[in-house]
Amino acid sequence: MDPEPQPQLTVDQSIEQVARLLEKAKLHYGHGASDAPSEALWIVSKQLDLSPSDALDQLQQVISPENHSKALALAQLRIDSQKPLAYLLGEAWLMGVPFYSNEQSIVPRSWIAELIVNGDLEPWLPADGKALDLCTGNGSLAILLALACPDIQVSACDISLPALALASRNLDRHGLSEQIDLLNGDLWEALSEPNEENRFDLIICNPPYVNADSMSKLPAEYLAEPSLALSGGEDGMDLIRKIIRGAPDYLSERGALLLEIGNEYENFKKAFPQIPAIWMEVSAGDQQVLLIQAEDLH
Repeated sequence: MDPEPQPQLTVDQSIEQVARLLEKAKLHYGHGASDAPSEALWIVSKQLDLSPSDALDQLQQVISPENHSKALALAQLRIDSQKPLAYLLGEAWLMGVPFYSNEQSIVPRSWIAELIVNGDLEPWLPADGKALDLCTGNGSLAILLALACPDIQVSACDISLPALALASRNLDRHGLSEQIDLLNGDLWEALSEPNEENRFDLIICNPPYVNADSMSKLPAEYLAEPSLALSGGEDGMDLIRKIIRGAPDYLSERGALLLEIGNEYENFKKAFPQIPAIWMEVSAGDQQVLLIQAEDLH
């Protein structure tokens, strides 16, 4: 007797089944996908060799039983390993742009990406301007900046050589090795002494800012990432103090420093009550990212 034919599933139905499997497990999200349905879309789209956004245009297409089985298997691996999906796939998406991703760097995610892509930072980026991405990780923000403003020169630095090796691969992937310089060092130590050649119109930074109490409660997915890229000391402000101290030396006269501080709004206000920060509106609200004009740092 011939085996029963497998019922044909649409892409949409496959995503629903994968999402149900993920929802039954105690997983944490926030590494490129905000919930189980978003992560299920990402898992299924990978089997179809499509971007997650392109897969949304093919929800009523039939998915092969083989690809559906692969998607379920990957979802099970995600549950069993409790690692970020980006590490299992070797790829992450930020603002629709793909990046290589692995344990050498945290998974790319930043509210700053929205500001770059929406053009909110262009007032601080003159033609032929210069920008610096401090704590670049896998290079994603520097790359988004270079893609959005092809006429500027971008420098990107990180203390981690493994992260910079991954960033280098991402620069090659997007053909930006000429427009972006990668530098190794601990914050300002990556740069030469301040001079006219290394003053920047805009410095962006998504630094390690998780406070000690929050670090002690991180779920498994976040513990799979390098703690060096997350831990910001007792109040989350350790690196931010160094960044703010050194920024005036490397900013042009009308330049600005853009910082992401995540959920550390209260700790920032307590640490820097004298700084007139401009709080930037992103999809997570107006207490996650701030901009400080060079003149307000002196």
